Amino acid sequence: MHPIIRLVNRNLTISLNPGFLIWQVIFPLIYIFVAGFAYAPLISAVPFGNKDLDYPAFLASGMIGFNIMNSTLISGIIIWNDRKHGMFEQIMSGPFTRSHYILSNICTIGIIGLVSASLIAVVGYPVFFESVEFSLVTIPIIVFGAITGSVLFGSLASIISTRLRSSEGFNVIINTVFLFFAFVSTAFYPAGGAPEPLRTAFYLNPLTYLVDVIRAGIFGTVTEFVIIEMIVLVVIASILFVIASRLLTKLDF
Repeated sequence: MHPIIRLVNRNLTISLNPGFLIWQVIFPLIYIFVAGFAYAPLISAVPFGNKDLDYPAFLASGMIGFNIMNSTLISGIIIWNDRKHGMFEQIMSGPFTRSHYILSNICTIGIIGLVSASLIAVVGYPVFFESVEFSLVTIPIIVFGAITGSVLFGSLASIISTRLRSSEGFNVIINTVFLFFAFVSTAFYPAGGAPEPLRTAFYLNPLTYLVDVIRAGIFGTVTEFVIIEMIVLVVIASILFVIASRLLTKLDF
């Protein structure tokens, strides 16, 4: 078996436990079916592209991007735990290289991102099916968002995990950063109604681009601006991936 496949299998085995899978479904369910319908009487419609969405549909589609981001925490947690418990030394003493380790982490978060996106798409489909406009680009765009978002946020989590050694510092920083991304984005509410400078902050947040791209694929509203957002996602993901790879390559285990 190829070393990368062996490491991916190891990463998935320690990551995809029943508790993680339940959390990945239950948490979005609470938002979609509790918050979504609770706020629906207050928010009659949310403009997106050239159409108006009801709030539960807007929120359910946003939760796909949110869950992709949330699932990539696994990357940082794996790296941090490997450093803490001495697993790096054991892995490096086997038939593995640092390149194998880095690529296996990227493959792991890509797989988890796709699984996470699929789970929420299935769970949320009854909510937004009336507004869905499937086309030939729908599935490719969702796959693009899942993979690009996984690499982007997984690389960011990896960068944080390489710079911190204390469990308290790691947990505080990683959760603060990802909470900021979650709530200063269009995952839960549109940017149009937000005051400045919050509205500007929305578009300094890569999660906003990820959510917009996924919504565009689901609701058939791919525009020139969405294509620009896709390019921005690729650029940011590439930069963060290069930085994370170099930090992991130079890391003193």
